[in-house]
Amino acid sequence: MDWKTEISAAQARVAGHTQVTPVMESTGLGLDYPVELKLEQLQHTGSFKARGAFNTLLSQDVPTAGVVAASGGNHGAAAAFAARSLGFPAKIFVPEMAGPSKIALIRRIGADLSVVPGEYANALSQAQAHEGATGAMQIHAYDAPATVAGQGTCFAEWQGQGLQADTVLVGVGGGGLIAGALAWFGGARKVVAVEPETSCALNAALRAGSPVDVSVSGIAANALGARRIGSICFDLAQGMTSVLVTDEAIAQAQARLWQAHRILVEPAGATALAALTSGVYQPEPGERVAVLVCGGNIAPDPLEV
Repeated sequence: MDWKTEISAAQARVAGHTQVTPVMESTGLGLDYPVELKLEQLQHTGSFKARGAFNTLLSQDVPTAGVVAASGGNHGAAAAFAARSLGFPAKIFVPEMAGPSKIALIRRIGADLSVVPGEYANALSQAQAHEGATGAMQIHAYDAPATVAGQGTCFAEWQGQGLQADTVLVGVGGGGLIAGALAWFGGARKVVAVEPETSCALNAALRAGSPVDVSVSGIAANALGARRIGSICFDLAQGMTSVLVTDEAIAQAQARLWQAHRILVEPAGATALAALTSGVYQPEPGERVAVLVCGGNIAPDPLEV
């Protein structure tokens, strides 16, 4: 697949439907070097997921049954938002572990929501059953070409905003976002995958030589808790750098973003930064680094009324 062409087409397609999110350089994170940040938590519904959802709906014929999506929370909100914006009905399945904040967000958007016992894989199973029974179109959270191309628009946009970094660090769950990064940059920049130690489907797959099931837990599991990495991501990720961070390091990175810049993100949104602030990834002298900050749906919602 010509990913650059697909992502460029997606960027034109979603223009006007997704936010152009800001970038900044930070020298206040307690590091000895500046870090470029892209603040994708300011995207519609608080995460990059709106990009893939809009690209999917705008590039395909949507059946009268509408759309269906399974999600740890952020993708469900994005799919619901995109469907509502374009006039399609949406059925969303989320696991209980999505948490009350993300569940409330999806309900506010107005989708038909089912909360499923267990984890993301359980929600996906029910979403697939609904797809088969009704003919609704599945918007996959991460392992579909339209989703990956949509997420890739984040990095195409960032490059157009003057990205200077040699290395871009990206948090990983099912792999749609980092697949978009790898597809867009195509080796022109180093991409580093960052995962929690307790939810590390990509790292496990790279070590095993193929996608494998992993157990899922920890403070970022409701966003990064895929049991198995997507096949598109796995194919693109061969030979890349993959690092793991602790829950404590993620929480500390959250705190640094808030203390330095009043940027409030959920644990998944701070996972990539945690690789730098914990020292798990140490840039070479002169290496310019950037972090994608994403996921603003913290729990509990501090301003819930």
